[in-house]
Amino acid sequence: MSSPEPPTETPGSSAPTWPTQPTYCNLGEVRAHLLSSKACGTPTSGSSSTDPQPLPPPLPKKILARARSLPTHRVFSPSPTPAGKPPRLLLGSRSVDKSQASDDEARPACPPAELPFCSLDTELGLSLHDLHCPEAVHAALEARQLEGLQAVQARLRARFLGGRPGPCCSHHSFRLLDSLPCVESGDALYYRMVQVDKEVWHVLDAKVPSPGAKEPHPWGLELQASLPLRFNLQGLCGLVPEGALPEAPWNGPVALVAEVPESTVAQWLVEAGAQRPADFAWAVALLLLQLSGALEHLEARGAALTELRPENLLLVAPRGCAASGPPRLLLADFGRVHQRPSEPLGAHALQLGRLLRTLLSPVPLATPLTAGLERLAAQLARARPSATMTRGALQALLWGPGYELRGRGTPLGLWLRVRRTLLVLNLAQRAAGGEVPGLEDWLCCEYLVEATEASMGHALELLWD
Repeated sequence: MSSPEPPTETPGSSAPTWPTQPTYCNLGEVRAHLLSSKACGTPTSGSSSTDPQPLPPPLPKKILARARSLPTHRVFSPSPTPAGKPPRLLLGSRSVDKSQASDDEARPACPPAELPFCSLDTELGLSLHDLHCPEAVHAALEARQLEGLQAVQARLRARFLGGRPGPCCSHHSFRLLDSLPCVESGDALYYRMVQVDKEVWHVLDAKVPSPGAKEPHPWGLELQASLPLRFNLQGLCGLVPEGALPEAPWNGPVALVAEVPESTVAQWLVEAGAQRPADFAWAVALLLLQLSGALEHLEARGAALTELRPENLLLVAPRGCAASGPPRLLLADFGRVHQRPSEPLGAHALQLGRLLRTLLSPVPLATPLTAGLERLAAQLARARPSATMTRGALQALLWGPGYELRGRGTPLGLWLRVRRTLLVLNLAQRAAGGEVPGLEDWLCCEYLVEATEASMGHALELLWD
């Protein structure tokens, strides 16, 4: 931008007179202009060459104006321009004439300054115009809440499933920790042992068939070996090689599993009967929720468990959770898994209904949750829903929506958005106090991330129609 020419002094005036408000430019350019004039000895107009070099004209007094933070995309109305004066343009943070603007456009070395306005709009994906639209703000907040729940769900899943060893190799060595089984299920005995891989040790379980147990179905065992890692399905790590443990109380190779069980559902049922009815009903619903999720994976593979028994359902302490929290359920009896014929009705509905009634039998008093579970047991025998629909009904009984929202025209999508917001706030409050999320938090996150208006509507229909 070219520097304005200094005005000529008028006789009798003590200060320079400016015809208009001065235009300020780069101070370096002004100094270069003054130094250049002084170095060349250019005489000032109206002075002789013998006179001493006059001092440069004084700089005009600056009128300081406090800068305001304004969005770059906002259009402002120009101030009135005196007649006969060319309008000034606003480029970045400088006010220049049109002629000076054209000069600046030819100078790529001095681009107009960009206003540094990058506020929370960048993080939320909102503009100033969107902030005037409540619908846009609500949509952005809902999207961020869902992303947050998805991140919490993924991190908890990684924590609960972490630390799993890889398949057995020939260079691995094994050590037996206990001479007696830690858990006896209906069809297997579980012995704790250690797999040593160089300097890494993994505590695993050897799954030994119980004496006198039925011959397992080979198709079910092949299915178990081919399944990807699932939270409620027992996974195999290979076989303990024959002769690797001379002191082992079994003969021949046995299966090696990553999860070390603590008890079975049958044993838990005896010990948990002393709980309060409300707490016991809640624990039963969480166990049935995990079991229906495991059966959902079997039904998706065209498989069915021919006999569902509490003594063959294992309970494991989730990684990184308090001992008082709900246990992790494992479906482990793959020796009784068969291919099932394709049918529209749920392959496990009748067995789930009978198991649910068995689990509810120790509850001495009725609670709202036990009433809902009794209703679900009746629907399992009558409607025979799939494991997916049963899982959705259990989620609704645990975390809503409740009976009062059935058939009243209440938009379930609004309820879902409010429920997600409350869960995010609850997790944030507890995290501020140092509390670590547990298994129940993860199951609730999983529900609210996957739920839709249609799925919640189907759950309410199954429970209350």
